[in-house]
Amino acid sequence: MRCLASFMCLAVLLCNALPAHAETVSARAEDKAQVLEKKAASDTPPPPQATLSKTEVQAVDPAGQESVDDAITCLARTVYWEAKGGSETNMEAVASVVMNRLGREGYANTVCGVVKQGSEQKNCQFSWWCDGRADQVQEEDRYQIAKAIAGKALNQQLRDTTGGALYFHDHRITTDWTKRYRRTAETDKFVFYAPRT
Repeated sequence: MRCLASFMCLAVLLCNALPAHAETVSARAEDKAQVLEKKAASDTPPPPQATLSKTEVQAVDPAGQESVDDAITCLARTVYWEAKGGSETNMEAVASVVMNRLGREGYANTVCGVVKQGSEQKNCQFSWWCDGRADQVQEEDRYQIAKAIAGKALNQQLRDTTGGALYFHDHRITTDWTKRYRRTAETDKFVFYAPRT
């Protein structure tokens, strides 16, 4: 009986400690992500100790239900919603566009700033941010992939297959704005563009 009571006390202590540990890992990951987005905005490689681990990335907004106010969540939700139903190639390309804009003239110096840019005029750069629908994740497994891609992008470990694109649109859409830019890449879902230089 005494062993059972000791075991129960230990189980309760461990269960109570796990959420606190997850919060600590999440907070550390958010702090690292701030450093990483500054490095990416200034085209500076991140120091090895500042890179995000898979565990740290997954600890932030684990179920896709938190507020969208940190670099990991902003990037992961953008990847998730913009490339919804698309391949990992499409998801990675969306992440590249966000990261390509980061710190460039005319764009914000933070991931959330890039993602939310234009919302004050109802002219969002990323449609999911202003579409009036709930922003919470519906497919947790797809969101885990989006978060892994966001972590790689923030760590500057994601190969940019868009050719430095700052803009993209779905294949199914025809738009006049593309005439001002040069086409840089294409996936099975999107067409990518960069400014003419």
